[in-house]
Amino acid sequence: MKTETNLSFEVESGDTTKFDDDGRAKRTGNVKTATAHIITAVIGSGVLSLAWALAQLGWIAGMVALLIFSLITMFTSSLLANSYRSPDPINGRRNYTYKEAVKNNLGGIKYKFCGVAQYSNLVGITIGYTITSAISMAAIRRSHCFHHHGHDAGCHVSNNPYMIIFGVMQMILSQIPNFHDLAGLSYIAAIMSFTYAFIGIGLSVAQIAEGKGGKTSVTGVTAGVDVTTSQKVWNSLQAIGNIAFAYSYSNVLIEIQDTLKSSPPENGEMKKATTVAVSITSVFYLLCGSLGYAAFGKDAPGNFLTGFGFFEPYWLVDIANICIVVHLVGAYQVFCQPTYQLVEDWLRHRYPENDFIVKERPILIPFIGIYNVNVFRMIWRTSYVIFTSVIAMIFPVFNSVLGLIGAASFWPLTVYFPVEMHISQAKIRSFSLPWIWLKILSGACLVITLVAAAACVQGIIVELSHYQPFKSVS
Repeated sequence: MKTETNLSFEVESGDTTKFDDDGRAKRTGNVKTATAHIITAVIGSGVLSLAWALAQLGWIAGMVALLIFSLITMFTSSLLANSYRSPDPINGRRNYTYKEAVKNNLGGIKYKFCGVAQYSNLVGITIGYTITSAISMAAIRRSHCFHHHGHDAGCHVSNNPYMIIFGVMQMILSQIPNFHDLAGLSYIAAIMSFTYAFIGIGLSVAQIAEGKGGKTSVTGVTAGVDVTTSQKVWNSLQAIGNIAFAYSYSNVLIEIQDTLKSSPPENGEMKKATTVAVSITSVFYLLCGSLGYAAFGKDAPGNFLTGFGFFEPYWLVDIANICIVVHLVGAYQVFCQPTYQLVEDWLRHRYPENDFIVKERPILIPFIGIYNVNVFRMIWRTSYVIFTSVIAMIFPVFNSVLGLIGAASFWPLTVYFPVEMHISQAKIRSFSLPWIWLKILSGACLVITLVAAAACVQGIIVELSHYQPFKSVS
């Protein structure tokens, strides 16, 4: 409490070099850093499943779905960017989190529903990233095994040790205090995402050029031939959930926007970053999905970089999978920081005099300098990483989990709340033309979310029916 008083006093006294208008440390983010954060958040494990998604949907429905989700994400993200300040998007009061923006724009019970949707989704994504990173690390070992023993060798590897390794890395990185210190990590992660996407595209082109491409069709896998009719329906709906997951980042948009300088206006800068990042992402998604599908056809694997055709050249596949792991190390931090801050801010507000919760202890780290250690932060964040790692070991079902996370978050976080806050903020009259088409958009996306979520739950049930916990094998 004392700190807040001092900050406010310095700002009022005219010292604006270190603090923003709200008394917090001056924000230094710009379009480039926000774009890096968004790309780190968006181009994640979702890109790996797009070839499989196109194999289920076919050329027409698959490409249309990718474009539609891209346009919806770009549009609703621009609406959400206006909600960072309220009631006025330029001069209004700052909202530091997505939930706070919903509370100040909509009020009532909606912000509680938003909190449940946002933070359960953030936890789900970190679990999904733990699974994906382990699969990629295991793929490196498998590629060497195939290289030395031939593609007929089993070369099966347990994923659990790699989930533990990923968890240990996250325990260390989780001690980064907040979002404002993640820019460097996001730059590295964004570069890694481009690298493995380019490698996947290159490998797909090489396989197609060699005449080893798979059989593709306008409608995807054929019901009654490749799969049963019910499997075709369920897999198609699950594919839609995977595409929704691939564009998921709205749940951290407000937190990313809170890193931007106050001038020029944050909403304008965030819209620029969103347009650039989602446009770049869409191009990569279209290339990875279409070329991956052309390379593998109806047999496209859930993770196209660990597919049967990509064990040679094994060293290039290794580089791609290393890039995936490095990228997900950074992406995990982007998605877990809001959860960390939620718990820590709530406890600091509730127990402001408790040294265990609020006291920072300076420690000298050789070659780095002074680092402030908070005992509660260290214990809480370490416990969170252990929790997500254990859950990942229990439920390591890749495509179904990604699809369910994407489907469950798409409507409430990407569409519903941005649309409702825009209607409230812009004071759009009920049953006017803009109100009607915004409601139609929201309703259509709700239907997509429900059917895709149902398909993913069905997929998880089927996959877990013959699975034993803690015995995940690649």
